[in-house]
This record gives sequence, C-alpha cells and structure tokens, in this order.
Amino acid sequence: MYLPFFGLNEKPFAITPDPRYLYLSERHAEALAHLLYGINEAGGFVQLTGEVGTGKTTTIRSLLAQTPKNAEVALILNPRMTPPEFLLTICEELGIGVPDSAEHSLKDLVDILNDYLLKAHAGGNRIVLVVDEAQNLAPEVLEQVRLLTNLETNTQKLLQIILIGQPELRELLARNELRQLAQRITGRYHLDPLSAAETAAYVRHRLRVAGATTDIFTPPALSEIYRLSGGVPRVINVIADRALLGAYTQDRHRVASSLVRHAATEVFGKTFAPIWLPWAGAAAGGIALIATAVLIWQFAWGRSSAEAKTPAPTAALAAATPPAVAQSPPSPAAASTPSAASAPPASSSEPPAAAIRVASLTPESTESLASLLKKHATETVPDGAFSKLFGMWGAHYEAGTDDPCTQAQRQGLECLVQRGSFGQLRQYNRPAILLLNDELGMAHQVVLTNLSDERAKIDLGGRRELGIGELARYWFGDFVMLWRPGTQRVKPLSVGMRGDEVRWLRQSLQRVTGGAPDFNPSDVFDAKLSDLVKDFQKRNQLTVDGIAGVQTQIVLASAVATPDSPLLRKDPTQGGG
Repeated sequence: MYLPFFGLNEKPFAITPDPRYLYLSERHAEALAHLLYGINEAGGFVQLTGEVGTGKTTTIRSLLAQTPKNAEVALILNPRMTPPEFLLTICEELGIGVPDSAEHSLKDLVDILNDYLLKAHAGGNRIVLVVDEAQNLAPEVLEQVRLLTNLETNTQKLLQIILIGQPELRELLARNELRQLAQRITGRYHLDPLSAAETAAYVRHRLRVAGATTDIFTPPALSEIYRLSGGVPRVINVIADRALLGAYTQDRHRVASSLVRHAATEVFGKTFAPIWLPWAGAAAGGIALIATAVLIWQFAWGRSSAEAKTPAPTAALAAATPPAVAQSPPSPAAASTPSAASAPPASSSEPPAAAIRVASLTPESTESLASLLKKHATETVPDGAFSKLFGMWGAHYEAGTDDPCTQAQRQGLECLVQRGSFGQLRQYNRPAILLLNDELGMAHQVVLTNLSDERAKIDLGGRRELGIGELARYWFGDFVMLWRPGTQRVKPLSVGMRGDEVRWLRQSLQRVTGGAPDFNPSDVFDAKLSDLVKDFQKRNQLTVDGIAGVQTQIVLASAVATPDSPLLRKDPTQGGG
C-alpha cells in the first residue's frame, strides 16, 4: 500500500527471515563466521542462542545461503518428535531412502544414516545437521543427538550439529543428566538485542535494501524505535512497518517520533508517553522547590537585615562569629585600635570574612570540564563533533545529509559505535567522539584527540588537557570511532576463507612481527595464519580465538598505520604524548 509513496520496491520490515535483509551487528557477524567455520571444519556441537526475535533464524538462513558446495545441510525446524521420528526426518532432509520396515527401528535408522555419512566422507562432502528451536527437544531426543556424534572415522566426526534456540536451551543443556552432551559443545554464542546505534543502522539498512534513497525516519524517531522495542529486531520490524503505514495515511514522507509512539500503541495495546515527559514533571517539581527556597531565603534575609540595624553586644557578636574567624589572631592594626572590639558589625551587604578567604583560595586559571561544556556547548552537537573527527582523517563531513557512518564509508572509512572503556580506546588507538553527560543530564559529543595513562586531550574550544578522573565523571563508555580498513570489505576472517581481506591480514601481521616481507602472500586463511592472529591477539589483550574479527582488525590497522594517520598516541608503548 505505502510502497510507491516512499519509493520502495518491497516491504522493508516483513518479519519473514529473508537473508538479504540480514543486518550483521558485531555479535551477529561473529556468530555467522563461527557457524561457517563449523560447517567447514570437523567438530562436535555449535550452540547459538538468543531471545525471541533477535535474528537467530535469519542468521541461519544467511548461513544456508553461504553453504559451501561440498556441504549438505539437514534443517529441522520443528524438533518436537520422538527419537525414531527425529532420525527419520534427518534421512528425509538428506534424501536418504528408508525402507518401511526400518522407520520405527532406531538401530536400522542409525545404520542407514551412518552408511550414508561414510559414503559422503569418502566423496569429500560434509554433512551438517541444523536444529532450530532446539529448546523444544525432549531429553531422550537430545541423548539421540549425542549418540549421533559418535558416528566418526579415526580422524574426524562425520556429522556437524548446530543447535539454535532460545535462552532456555542453555538451561536445558546445563542439566546434570545432559552433561555428556554439554561437554561436546565446541562453540557457544548468544545474540543480544541491538544497541541504540545498531537499531538506527538496522532500520536504515532494511530501507536501503528495499529501495529507499533517503532517510525516511527522523533521528528522534529512530531513538523512539529503540526505546520502545528494546533493540529486538522482530519488534523493530512490527513497529517500523506500522509507523510507515501511519505516515502514509497522514501524507507524511518523514516518520516522526510521535508516529512511532502511536504505532507502538497499536502494536502493544497501551499508550506510550514521550521520553521527555517524566523529565518535564521532575523539572516542574524542581522549579517549585527552587521557588519555595527563594521565598524562605528572602524571608530569612529580611529578618537578618532588620536585626543587623540594631547594635549587638560584644558577647553576642563573638558567639555569632564563625569558628574559623573567631579563633584567628587579631591583626596588628586591629590590636592597636582601642575601639575595634566595640565597633558595630559590618553592613549585611558586605561578604563575611570566611567567604573572602575561601574565594581567595579558588584558582581562576584552571577551567573545569563542566565550565568548558557550558561555554562551548555549540561545539558539542553531533554535527560539530563529526566535522572535527572527519577533519582529522582528511575527510569531509556535510551536515544535514546522510548519517555520518554512511558518509564515512563513501570516503573509505569505517564507523564503530560501541560502549567500552579507556583501556579499549587505548587498544584501538584512534581518535573518537565521546558521549558526555553533564550535571543537568544534557548530552555532549566531544572529540578525544590524545590519551595517556593519566591524562586526556579533547578538542573543545581548542585542544584542552585534563585528568582522566575528571573526564570519567562525565563519560559512561559510549563512543563513536572512525578507522580505515585495509580492504574495501570488512568482515570477520577465519580459517578456510580467502580473498584480498585475508591477503591484507597476512601482510599486516608480517609487518607487525618484523618478518621478511612476502611479495606473493597467500590469500587463503590457513592454520598458520590463525596462529599468527592468536599471537597478535595475546600481545594486545584481545580475545584469543584465532579469528580476525572487527576489533582485531582495528587494532592491527592502528599498528601498521602510516605516520600521517590520526592516533591517540604515536607510540602506544609509551605513556602519552
């Protein structure tokens, strides 16, 4: 209905698991890479879990679309069955003929399956069993699954099994009676909901696949989608689809946050208030408290002013004097003046002596981060921060057009939106935009240009240096970073893969280790390259798995960066700069 109105070729938010629409978050990409590795390499079980709607089935569909030619896959979508039915379904998926007399015999079915697996192995083929909704497997069927892993030769397993399910699958496999099965699981991966940045990228990705040429959802609308969906892709699809329909009925070519809330109300059957409404109520309450405090202060001030006009006895003045002032020795001038002790108190318009002393101790030369954020607030908007960060890379940022990450990709850069720590920023060693929050809850985007063990430099009204402790009071881990990959495509690299990305990985690791340059490096990811990756990961305190994921590639790209490349510190082995 709304497709021509928005210039779309097809519905972008259908809930069917179409692999073309798969958006690979970092965790999804890692899970898919490991599943592909499981298909190519002999092993036991691989377990993939995730909450309902987090993209498990879509990931599996994408896996099937990338299955090697020498692999046969048996996919079971509904595992609620008896052990004989389970084995019979596997045979049917693989196209194995089963005599009627063997349909109810576990031994006959296992023998038939084992014979087929041996023939496939002799022909160089791999057999993979994928079980979706595996949390529904009965314990006796799971035991039969375990027995299937006993089908092997002297050197390798004949059947690779991938179990996909909801978090209940982890609880099921944690049972004591299933410990033998749990011990054979070689890889466990859990798909979490998308982050706020990933949700926005997910929506834009699906719209572009469907044919959109402009951003249809406003940035506040994307924030509302994340807030109301919790980052669950299936819920995102339902809300976004309903929001597009609402915009179409109101003849709006841009979807605003109010339309998203209305769509969520129709989906969930309850009303959602804007995110700022609780803050508005709190602010109104705060204003009322401030007004009350002002009235009380004015009342107290009026009384103290009236009392100050009447000379007080010396004893009363001494009792009212703050201890810090009362215990101070009198100055020589005061001691030499007989009438000083009986002098009337100073006018109420003059500041107390203690206040004068405290003020004189306050350094005026050091400017706090809070003051900088307030003074240079116009620089801390997203467009200002991205303009600075792009400039450090010699790239051009154009405000009010495409999102920053899309602009970065067009100029050969990649965008990383993540929540991490100062230690992680030191690992990546690239300038980044930090999301800061001041005492009033206002968000600020500030470019981090230098980071040592104790000090940091930010670009805010010029280059400013401050302590990490002060910066940590305002930063809770969210950052955006740009980096330049070694090749056009960025994807996790693992054993069995090949291409220019693998060749770049091999050459870069040789440079880092100081090995002799290879003028004709192989583009095949072999076991030797996996060992090099593990060594590099170990030295840089990364997860040691032999897979060159996005984080490993970022750290490696920084290690082999050219001298003119922007870094947080030019020599990471030293404390700063």
